[in-house]
Amino acid sequence: MKIMLLCFGAVWIQNSCQATGYKERRISWTRLGFHENMEESLQWARCKWQRMVSSEGNDDVTFQQPAKTISKHRIVIPCLGHFKEEYEKVSHLYQNNRIRTTKYRLWNFVPKNIFEQFHRAANLYFLFIVLLNWVPVVEAFRKEITMIPLIVVLTIIAVKDGVEDYAKYQLDKKINNIVTQVYCRNKKAYVEKFWKDVKVGDFIRLLCNEEIPADMVLIYTSDGDGICHIETSSLDGETNLKQRQVVRGFGEQETEVDPENFASRIECEAPNNDLTRFRGFMEHPDNERVGLSKDNLLMRGCTIRNTTVVVGIVVYAGHETKAMLNNTGLRYKRSKLEKSVNKDIIWCVLLLVVMCSIGAVGHGFWLGAHPDPPLYSSGKQIAPAMGAFFMFWTMIILLQVLIPISLYVSIEFVKLGQIYFIRNDLDLYHEPTDTGIRCGSLNIAEDLGQIEYVFSDKTGTLTENKMVFRRCSIAGMEYGHEENAKRLESYLDYDDEEDEEGIRTSYSSLKRPSRFSTCKSGYFQSTKSLSRLFSSTSALRTSISRTTQMAFSSPIETDVVPDELLERKLRRITFKSYTISETVGLTPEIVYIAEFFIALSICNTVVVSTPDQPQRKRRWTPKNRVPTSHFMDLKQIFHKLSARKISPTSARSSGITESESESLRSQKLSIFRVKFPSSLSNQSSSSGSPTSSILSGHDQTETSSRSKELAPGTGAGSSPEGDLFYEAESPDEAALVYAARAYQCRLQSRSPELVTVHLEPLGLLTFQLLHILPFDSVRKRMSIVVRHPILNHIVVYTKGADSVMMDLLEKDPTGIKKIDAQMQRIKERTQMHLDDYAAQGLRTLCVAMKVLTDEEYNEWLKGYYAAEHNIECRDDLLLESMQKLENKLTLLGATGIEDRLQEGVPETIEALRKAGIKIWMLTGDKSETAINIAHSCRLLAPSDFIFILQSDRLDSCSLKMDKILEDIKWKESYEANHLRIPTSSVAQIPHFTAALVIDGATLEFALHDSVASKFLQLTTRVRAVICCRATPLQKSRVVEKIRKELKVMTLAVGDGANDVSMIQVADVGIGIAGQEGMQAVLASDFALSQFRHLSKLLFVHGHWCYTRLANMILYFFYKNLAYVNLLFWFQFFCGFSGTPMTDYWSLIFFNLLFTSVPPVIYGVLDKDVSAEVLLHLPELYKASQRNEPYLFTTFIMNLLDAFYQSLVCFFIPYWTYSGSDIDLYSFGSPINTSMFFTILLHLVIESKSLNVAHFSVLAGSVFLFFSIIGTFGATCILCNPPANPYWIIQKHLSTPRFYLVCILATILALLPRYLFRVIQATAFPTPLLKAKNLEGRVLTGRKSLLRSASVAPS
Repeated sequence: MKIMLLCFGAVWIQNSCQATGYKERRISWTRLGFHENMEESLQWARCKWQRMVSSEGNDDVTFQQPAKTISKHRIVIPCLGHFKEEYEKVSHLYQNNRIRTTKYRLWNFVPKNIFEQFHRAANLYFLFIVLLNWVPVVEAFRKEITMIPLIVVLTIIAVKDGVEDYAKYQLDKKINNIVTQVYCRNKKAYVEKFWKDVKVGDFIRLLCNEEIPADMVLIYTSDGDGICHIETSSLDGETNLKQRQVVRGFGEQETEVDPENFASRIECEAPNNDLTRFRGFMEHPDNERVGLSKDNLLMRGCTIRNTTVVVGIVVYAGHETKAMLNNTGLRYKRSKLEKSVNKDIIWCVLLLVVMCSIGAVGHGFWLGAHPDPPLYSSGKQIAPAMGAFFMFWTMIILLQVLIPISLYVSIEFVKLGQIYFIRNDLDLYHEPTDTGIRCGSLNIAEDLGQIEYVFSDKTGTLTENKMVFRRCSIAGMEYGHEENAKRLESYLDYDDEEDEEGIRTSYSSLKRPSRFSTCKSGYFQSTKSLSRLFSSTSALRTSISRTTQMAFSSPIETDVVPDELLERKLRRITFKSYTISETVGLTPEIVYIAEFFIALSICNTVVVSTPDQPQRKRRWTPKNRVPTSHFMDLKQIFHKLSARKISPTSARSSGITESESESLRSQKLSIFRVKFPSSLSNQSSSSGSPTSSILSGHDQTETSSRSKELAPGTGAGSSPEGDLFYEAESPDEAALVYAARAYQCRLQSRSPELVTVHLEPLGLLTFQLLHILPFDSVRKRMSIVVRHPILNHIVVYTKGADSVMMDLLEKDPTGIKKIDAQMQRIKERTQMHLDDYAAQGLRTLCVAMKVLTDEEYNEWLKGYYAAEHNIECRDDLLLESMQKLENKLTLLGATGIEDRLQEGVPETIEALRKAGIKIWMLTGDKSETAINIAHSCRLLAPSDFIFILQSDRLDSCSLKMDKILEDIKWKESYEANHLRIPTSSVAQIPHFTAALVIDGATLEFALHDSVASKFLQLTTRVRAVICCRATPLQKSRVVEKIRKELKVMTLAVGDGANDVSMIQVADVGIGIAGQEGMQAVLASDFALSQFRHLSKLLFVHGHWCYTRLANMILYFFYKNLAYVNLLFWFQFFCGFSGTPMTDYWSLIFFNLLFTSVPPVIYGVLDKDVSAEVLLHLPELYKASQRNEPYLFTTFIMNLLDAFYQSLVCFFIPYWTYSGSDIDLYSFGSPINTSMFFTILLHLVIESKSLNVAHFSVLAGSVFLFFSIIGTFGATCILCNPPANPYWIIQKHLSTPRFYLVCILATILALLPRYLFRVIQATAFPTPLLKAKNLEGRVLTGRKSLLRSASVAPS
C-alpha cells in the first residue's frame, strides 16, 4: 500500500510540475554548485508531497494551505515598447488603479437600496401588508395610506445611506485625482498622471514625502545603500520608519534606472491581504531568477521618507493592492439584546395571529347569525367560512402596528446617540497621549453591559509597555544594576509623563561620569498627528487625532545607569583579548561581555535615521513643472553623499580602502573576506569565539516607535554622526539598544549591507550584514548573520525566548574539560538567573552566538536561496532553513527587562472582580513572570492557591486535571465542615480560592475535544486563569471555546498584532492604543488608551446603554400593543368587520409620528444611577449582567399591562357615551386621546431621571398631536369616506365630559403601574434602587450643607 501511495505521489508531483509549467531553474551563481537545480527541485517536490500527505486522515493537526496555486500566480510584464505584444495579452487581466468604495451609483441607488432594505424581515412583512391591502376583498384602509409607514421608514434609511455613500464618493474622487509621475513609453519620459490612470506594469517615480499610489517592486533608490525608508502609519498605525531595499542586482546602479533598458519579468503571488508577506521572483533575460520578498515591496498608502527619489514597477493596482484588500470597513456584529428582540418579535407575531384568528372566527359567527348582507357591503352574500378567511387578512392589515416598524429606526438613532456620548466622555480621554476612545462597531454598545468574561493580554495592556533595562547575566555572572534601580525609584512618584523631564535632575547624581564620554544622553520629544486623510485602508476609518511623545523616548527607558563592575570589565577589552581563546583554550569573560553588548546592538531591526521628518506631500492637480528640492533637502543629500555607509574613519579603522569600499557595494550578499590590517589579522583567532544572541521571549509585535539619541560630542573616540533617531519595531529592541549604548556600545548606522557599531575600547566596528532571520511566533527568536570584523568569520547572533533558546545550545562535548565545564557552568548559572528574573516579574531574554566557517555557510546558503526562490512552499522551506542555522549555539547571557503596570490597573481588576466578571490573562511570557505580574495587578490574591497545569501528553493532561478537580473539591468540603466559626467572632477566615496557571504546550492538549469539557469545568472552579507562552492562535481558540461552550458574553482586550485574532473572536473586542502600533485598534470594536478606562466603559456606559435600550424596546412593544388592542376591543362591537373607530390618518400617525420621538430621547438620556455611584459600587453591574432589565417575565408583564391599559382606555369612554347618538369618530376620539396621554405618562413613570429635554419632547408631542389632529379635522371634509372626521376634535375640546373621560381613563390606566413602582421602591428595592435612594439622600445633605454655609455669618 505504501509503495502504491509513493508511486501515486511521484506521478502526481510530475503531473503538477508539467501542468503548472514548472521548469528547471538555472541559477547563475556558480558558487552554489552544480547540483543546486536538482536540490531545489527535490525540495519543491518534497514540499508538495508533504502537503498532499498531511491533508489525509489527520484531523488533529491543521496545516495552512496555500491561498493560491501556481496556475494563479501573477506575471507582470512592464508597460514598455519592446514588451508591447506580451503586455497587451495580459493587461486585461489586471485591475486599474481607480478605487471605488461606494456601494451605489447614481443610476442604481434607488433600486439597489430598496433591494437591500428588503433583506430585513420587518420590511418584507410591511411590504406584504401593503400588497395585501390592495386586494379588494380584504382591504382595511385606503391603499395609499397603508404605504405611508413603509415609505417613511425606507426614505429615512435611504437618506442616511445616501449621505454616507456620497461622503465616500467625495473621498474616492479626491484620492483618484492625486498626481504621480508615470513613465510614458511614447514620450520616453516621466509624465504626471492621476492615480486612477496607473496600471500594472507602469514605472512610477516618487519623491521624498510622497505617497505610494499602488503596490510596486522597488528597483531604484537615490540612497547609495539601495535602501528606502517608508512610513506605514496609514496601514497599521505605526509611525516608525521601515526599511525597504531594491531588488538584488539593481542596487549597484550609480544613475537612475532607465525603463527602456529594463528587460525582466516579474512572477509573484496572486493579490492577497497579507501585509507581512510578499513572494515572487524577477526573471532576467538570461533566465536568472532573483527572489522577491516584502522588503522589496512598496505598498499603496505608505509614505516615502528620508529618500530623495525612488522608482518602482507596479505589480498590484487599485482594489488588488494589499491596502485595499484589508479595507473591510466597519464590521457588523449582532448584539445579544438584538437577538432577544428578534425572538420577542416572533412572540408578537404569534399574538397577532391569535388576535386575527379571534376576529376571523367572530366574523364567521356574526355572518352566520346575520345572513342578510350589511348596508355598507356590496350586497353579495358571503359564506361564513369564506368571510372568516377574508376577515383574517383584513385583521392582519388592521392590527399591523403590533409589529413595530419604527422600532428598528428608533434603535439606530438611540445607538448613535449612545455612541456620541461615549466618544465625548472626557474621563475616557488620556491627556499625555492626546488619545480618546474610538468606536469601531456602532451596534454593540449595549453588549458592554453584559460582559461575564474578560480575556486580557499582559504586555502593553496591563503594563505600560515601557521596557526598562534592569539586570543582566553575562557568562554566568549576574549584574544587578543597583544604581539604575535607584534611578527608577525616582519615577514612582511621578505618574504624568510630562513630569519626566523635570525629574531628570533628581537622579543625575546617580550617573557616574563615564571615562568614555562626558556627554549626557538625551531624548527627543516630538508631535505627530494620526488623524490624516490617506488612501486605501483608512478611507473608511476615522483615526484618532493625537499628538504624542515618540514611543520609547522617555528618560525612564533611555537613560540607563551602567553597573560599575560591568563597566570596568568592559573597559579592559582589546583586540588581543580575542586571541586568548585560541592560545589558552578558554574564552575570556571580557570577550563574552563585548560580544554580549555587540549582539544587543546589532541583533535587531532598529533603523537609525535623521531627525527631520517633514509631513507627507500630496499633489491634487497636475502641474507641469520640474521637481525641485528645498535647500534643506539639498543639504541633506550632500550630507548623505559625504557620509556614506563606510565613512573614512570606519574605512581606515577597518583597513578598507575607498576602492575596496566600492567593491563591497558590487558584491551584495556574496561570500567574501573583509580585509583588515595585517597586524589585526594575525592577532584574530579563526577558531570561533563563543557568540550568540537572543530575541525577546515574548510575542514580538511590530510596534511604532521613534527614539532619539544625542550622540556624544566630538571628543576622542566619539562618533562623527549627529543626532540620531532609533526606529525600533518593539520596545524590547529599544531597551536593549539603549542598554548597550549606556556601556558605550553604540549603534551608529545600518544599511542593507553593513552595520556599524561604536564600541569605545575598540573604536568603530563595521559588520558586513549578510542575512536577517526575522522573529516569528513559531521559532520565538530572531537571528542576524554577519561577518565579524575582528574574528574575520561569519557569525550568527541569535536572541529569543529562553524556553526555546536553551534547547538550541551546543550539547556535544568538545573533549576539552575546561571548555565543557565553562559552558556547562554558564548554562546552569544563567538558567538560575533567568528563573530569578522571572520570579521578580521581569521579561527575560537569552542571547547567544555561533561562529560558522565559509564552507558551513555556503552549504546553508544553497538551501536558503532555493527556499527564497520558491513561491508556493517558500514559507515552509525558509522556516526549515532558519532552523538548520539556529542550532549548536554558544550562550552569551540573558537580560531582565521591567515593564511597569499601568496606572489604575490593580483597582480596575479588583472592580471587575467585584462586578462578577471572571478575568483571564493570556500572555506569551513565561509562567513566573506572568504570576508575578498577576500578583502585582491583584489578579491573584495572596491567599489564592495556585494550581500549575503542565503536561507533555494528552492522557497525562487529563489525569492532572482530574487531580486538580479532586483537590479543589476536598479543600472546599474541608473548609465547609471544619472551618466554621461563630458568627459573633470578629476574625473571619477567608474562603478557599484558587487560580490556574497553564502553559501553551499544555493548553494545546486542554483544548482538545476529548478533554475540553473537563478543562472548562476546571476553569469555572477557579478564581483566575493565567495562560502562559500562548500563541495568538491559542488565544483566539480559548476565547472562542469559552464563548461557545459556556454561552457567556466575552470581552478580549489587547494592544498588539498578536491580539487581533482574540479581539475579533470575542463578543466585544477592545484595543489598547499603546506603543505596539494600531493593528489591535483597527481590528477592535472599541479602542481605549488605558486599561483603567475599561471600568468606566463597562460599569457606566455599558450599564446605561443596555438598560436604556432594553427599557426603550420594552416600551415600544408595550405602546404598540396597547394601541392595537383598542382596535381589537372595538371589533367585538362592530361584528368583527375590521372597522376602526378612528380615522386612518390618526391611526397611521399615532405610532409613526405622535409617540415616536419620546422613547428615542428616553433611550439616549435616561439615567437610573449616576456614574459616580456605578463606579463606586461595581456590584451594581450584575443587574445588567443578569439581563434583569430585559427578562422574559418583564416582557410578559409589559404585555399584560398593555392589555389592561387598553381595556381601561376603551371601556371608560364606551360606558360614558353608551346610548348616546355620537358618530363613530366622535366615539373614537376620546379613546385615542386618553391612550395618547396614557402612553406618554407611562414613559414618565418608567423614566429614572427627567430633565428639560424630556419635558420639551413630551410637550412637543402633545402640541404635534393636537395641531395635526385639529388641522386635519378642520380642513379634511371628505378625506376619510364614508365617515367624516370634520370638526370632531374641536367639538370635544369644548365639552367638559371629554376632559373628564380622558383624565379618568388615564389615571385608572396608569394606577397599577404607578403603585407597582412605588411599592417596589419602598418595600422591595433592588440594589439599583437602593443606590439611587442613597445618592438622593447624599445630594440632599450636600445641598443643605451648602445652604447653611451660604447663610452662615462670615
